[in-house]
Amino acid sequence: MNDSPKDKSQNSPQQAANSKIHGVGRLTIDAVLTVTDIVESLHKRISPLSGLHKKSEEEQLSGIGGLVYRNIRNVTALVGKSIDAPLAAISKTLASQPDSASAQALLAALNGVLGDHLVLSENPLAIPMHFRRDGQTLTDEQLLDVIKQSNGKLLIMAHGLCMNDLQWCREGHDHGAELAKESSMGALYLHYNSGKHISDNGKQFAALLESLVNLTDKNLDINILAHSMGGLVSRSAFHVAENSGHKWPERLNKLVFLGTPHHGAALEKAGNWIDLILGVHSYTVPFARLVKVRSAGITDLRYGNVQESDWHTTERFEFSGDQRGPLPLPDSVRCFAVATSAKESINYPLGDGLVRIKSALGEHPNPAFNLQFPETHKWVGTHINHMQLLNDPEVYQVLKGWFEIK
Repeated sequence: MNDSPKDKSQNSPQQAANSKIHGVGRLTIDAVLTVTDIVESLHKRISPLSGLHKKSEEEQLSGIGGLVYRNIRNVTALVGKSIDAPLAAISKTLASQPDSASAQALLAALNGVLGDHLVLSENPLAIPMHFRRDGQTLTDEQLLDVIKQSNGKLLIMAHGLCMNDLQWCREGHDHGAELAKESSMGALYLHYNSGKHISDNGKQFAALLESLVNLTDKNLDINILAHSMGGLVSRSAFHVAENSGHKWPERLNKLVFLGTPHHGAALEKAGNWIDLILGVHSYTVPFARLVKVRSAGITDLRYGNVQESDWHTTERFEFSGDQRGPLPLPDSVRCFAVATSAKESINYPLGDGLVRIKSALGEHPNPAFNLQFPETHKWVGTHINHMQLLNDPEVYQVLKGWFEIK
């Protein structure tokens, strides 16, 4: 974009929007295309897997599976002409309505596929971690008000890969809002850059929760409801907090996982096989290099890396097998797990389409890695895919029971 006196005299919201637009221009275009293909390939498989009925094109292209990926491709497809063309193509979303759901979905997806790169390059598109409500960051005063209104009983909602806090609301239903409405809990929504290493997000989440506890003299009762990657970030945060002497783990009452890949996501492992195959032949090495652009958050999902020691001694694109150390569930917290099959049989190999049932239940042939959820703290459903976990009525009834809401 050409700077002009008019551009420089814009008000603060417009300057912030322009900063985001310039941030888009600093992305490596072929990397965006390639990594977007990988993440979309994971999400695209979800809709057809339920086998219940054929959805319309509009339904199948909603949310992450459509708008976000179309926007990214529309921008990057124009790269051969000039950098101004893709900037102009995306500016309608980011500049005209920077706080809209579609703009925030686009930013969340970009962070999911390139979030670690955005942080390292100090790109203004990188999402900082904070608590939000209705898509707005909460000030300390607003957090104190939520604590006061809920008498210190909090429900923290942690989203998954390539998503944001607004996307807890799916087809008009939001587990957090409904659970808060039917109980005395106050819902807070974690918003974070899902492309960073899970252990890095865990450190930040631990610090954020400790800051929340330090805001008030009230004895908080904290509960966490986590979808997908959000569950791994939550486990990582608890591990960091225990080792750091934080106070908030003593306030954590319940930790509920929805489709969390405790032992990895099958389709990310398949993506790693692509690396291996493409890297064998000299003619395909460049393609393997592009595939390897995908974010640290995505590669952490291969085996379910939770601790920094799970990844920092290995090259993350190397096909070296599971290098994790065991990390049991916290003894002091009541932990629950929901796992589903996208098809009728619970033996469906891909589980909910992204996470196998055994992985979501923390089951592992090595006893040291088996998370050992109590039988009464596990629930398995069918005809529910990974995204439907966010709004399925049967899942919601299970959550109501676990949170003791009548």
